[in-house]
Amino acid sequence: MNSNQIIIFASGSGSNAENIVNYFSNKRSNYKWLICTNNPKARVIERAKKLQIDYKIFTKDELYNGSILNCINSLNPELIILAGFLLKFPIEIINVYNKKIINIHPALLPKYGGKGMYGMNVHKAIIKNKEVVSGITIHYVNKKYGEHRVAVIITFGTLASRAVVRDIGRVLEMPYADVDKLAKLIPYNPSQPLTLKESIKSDKNLQISIQLI
Repeated sequence: MNSNQIIIFASGSGSNAENIVNYFSNKRSNYKWLICTNNPKARVIERAKKLQIDYKIFTKDELYNGSILNCINSLNPELIILAGFLLKFPIEIINVYNKKIINIHPALLPKYGGKGMYGMNVHKAIIKNKEVVSGITIHYVNKKYGEHRVAVIITFGTLASRAVVRDIGRVLEMPYADVDKLAKLIPYNPSQPLTLKESIKSDKNLQISIQLI
């Protein structure tokens, strides 16, 4: 029997968690949600409160001593989503919920995977290496770290300057209108795109606006 329960594990801002909940809410689904975090200061807690869904804060010890597994078992979830969760997921939970745990990784695995490759670390590495194409990988979580059973791959061109500004604004939770106004000051030339540094250097109005932030 389906429980219609989805559990999301997150350690930080929780923007992916919020987007996932909002997406299914817009579909008028009847899913029940629980957000779990190991970080008592994580922004995802505020997002859970805003969304009026349950959340649970736990310690690293509770993750590995069976307490969290017992909590999960009591809810019999249809799916477990790791969305920016920074601790290694216990084998004991993976054994019980095989093919029911997915992770969202902000790059095209196997590139930019492994230790330290999460969040902005991934984006910085992609930009540093001047990748033409990047994307996200949604994969099932395996017992062996580093082996990925890929469920979905979504690709896109690496971010142009305007998109970089909008993405940073979203991460910093700046008002969208302010971020959009700033992004539109960036010269738009798809045939010969400028880096963000080049864009700032080329436009005095953009330089002034950035100094006012």
